[in-house]
Amino acid sequence: MRGRRALIAALVLLFGTIGAHAGAEGRVAHIFSPEGLTKISDYIRNEIATGKIPGAILLLQQHGKPVYYENFGVRDVATEISMSADTIFRLYSMSKPITSVMAMMLVEEGKLALDDPVSKFIPAFAGMKVGVEKKAEGGKVALALEPLDRPVTIKDLLRQTSGLPYGYYGGGMVRELYADANLFNSDLANADFAAKIATLPLVEQPGTVWDYGFSTDVLGRVVEVISGKTLLQFEKERLLDPLGMTETAFYVADPAKFPRIAEPMPDDRNINATTQVRDIRRPAIWESGGAGMVGTVGDYARFAQMLLNGGIYEGRRYLKPETIALMASDHIGPETRIARDQNYYPGGSSGFGLGFAVRTSVPPGTSWPLGEYRWDGVGGTFFFIDPEDDLFGIFMVQTPTQRGRIQLALKTLIYQAMGR
Repeated sequence: MRGRRALIAALVLLFGTIGAHAGAEGRVAHIFSPEGLTKISDYIRNEIATGKIPGAILLLQQHGKPVYYENFGVRDVATEISMSADTIFRLYSMSKPITSVMAMMLVEEGKLALDDPVSKFIPAFAGMKVGVEKKAEGGKVALALEPLDRPVTIKDLLRQTSGLPYGYYGGGMVRELYADANLFNSDLANADFAAKIATLPLVEQPGTVWDYGFSTDVLGRVVEVISGKTLLQFEKERLLDPLGMTETAFYVADPAKFPRIAEPMPDDRNINATTQVRDIRRPAIWESGGAGMVGTVGDYARFAQMLLNGGIYEGRRYLKPETIALMASDHIGPETRIARDQNYYPGGSSGFGLGFAVRTSVPPGTSWPLGEYRWDGVGGTFFFIDPEDDLFGIFMVQTPTQRGRIQLALKTLIYQAMGR
């Protein structure tokens, strides 16, 4: 118990103490039970004991203060260095909410509009086509290029409806073109990345299908064009440095920090058939707004608390409350007639906002809160923000293969510990 108090005290110093979200005043939030928290700890320890993961960190912060924080296992089985609050993780798609916030800052300033065509900032997008497979004579399938029904917009980039896929799942000729382009491993500057992707066809008409892909990477280039800075320069100026997110970047530049990098199990390094987890010790040219960032639990906690606070942190406002409310609203609901790709990562009980999955219905057998918004990364990390309970949670781990199973189990245990 003394050790737990010391850990919580350390976390308070690391993250800072913030007052409860104004919207939670007067509201009775669900409270964690000690027994429920013990079950969470036992679950993670068992994952390590059975060789699934080397180690992990879980933070649950409610009313601006840590109510649960635990380091588990080691950063890397090769070094056996214990997991700690300064451990650096590959965030992968947990980069998307950060890039989305940067874009919404520009929207608030009137420099960007959700309905703006992407071609306004990246002219090559004006010439994009949709790839449609058609049978020719003799039954042979060929790819035809058709004009867009409407331009790709900034809103399409934010809500993943641009028609820009990743290409490593789903099949079809257009996705094969994306896979062959090897964009994940090309390490291009954002300007060159956007130019290259503009030469490929879209897989669907804009605004018709939620199709997970490179949308947020293109959004990162839009941010660069408007700001006149690299994505990281703008992020550091407007968000990372003011928030105190000093360890968040696109690679680990200081060799003295290399021992702090978390690694997956040696046999758990494949993201897909052609790509392994990135070596973040190597300098990266590509500042991937969709999947490129690295950071610590403390850094992401500051970001999450800012969102939960309605856009303010330690007296400084980053976004207006109504902007965050817009981002955390479903923008692909039934009224939009937007279809969903075959994997649809948000899951059946969630829609998607401007950078986050948004819970729109209660999963069967649960009483999980509506309005919770969240996202995760292919390396295993995930976070969620629960305004109803004035709570956020961050789980840091590196495990591409076990991430979905662990995330579902942990979310279930977390809400059970709250009596939900």
